[in-house]
Amino acid sequence: MADITDIKSILYTEKSLGLQEDGVVVIQTSPRMTKSGLKEVLREYFGFIPLRVNSLNQKGKVKKFKGIEGKRDSFKKFYVTLPEGAKIESLEI
Repeated sequence: MADITDIKSILYTEKSLGLQEDGVVVIQTSPRMTKSGLKEVLREYFGFIPLRVNSLNQKGKVKKFKGIEGKRDSFKKFYVTLPEGAKIESLEI
C-alpha cells in the first residue's frame, strides 16, 4: 500500500517549473509507487483527486567517482495534473 513516505520530493527544474504554470506538478517517488497509490495519497493527505497522472521510470545511472564505480538510485517520476484551485501546500517553493 502506498504511503506519503514513498514521495521523495517535487522536482524543480526548468522544465518542471514551466509545467507548474500549466497546473502540472512533477513528483519524484520510490519505484514501488503506482498511479492509483499516488492518487490515493494525494486524496488522503492533500484533499484532491488529480485530473491526470503520467508516470516515468528513471533507471539509476552508473557513475565513477575517483575511479570507483557506483550507481545512483532508480526512482519513478509522476507528472500530476492538478484540478483547478488545488495546491500541494507543504511541498511548494
